[in-house]
Amino acid sequence: MQQQNSTNMQQAQPMTQVPEIVTTKDQLYITDMLSWNLNACKKAHFYAQNCQTPEIQAALEQAGQMHQRHYEKILNQLNSQPTN
Repeated sequence: MQQQNSTNMQQAQPMTQVPEIVTTKDQLYITDMLSWNLNACKKAHFYAQNCQTPEIQAALEQAGQMHQRHYEKILNQLNSQPTN
C-alpha cells in the first residue's frame, strides 16, 4: 500500500523538462484545454452582455478575460516550441 502511495506521489510532480514527443493523448488534452478556455471566454462575454447588474457584469467580463489570457498563453506556448 505504501509503495502505491509513493508511486502516486511521484506521478503528481510537475515535469521539469518538455518531453521530446507529444503523444496522441497529450494532443487531445491540449485541444480540450483550448476548447474549454475559448468556450468559457465566449460564455462569460455573452452573459456579461445580457446582465443588468454592473457588479456581476464586471465579474463576468473579468472571468472571460482570464480565460482568454489562458487560451492565448497555451497558443503562444505551442507556437514557441521548435518543430522537427
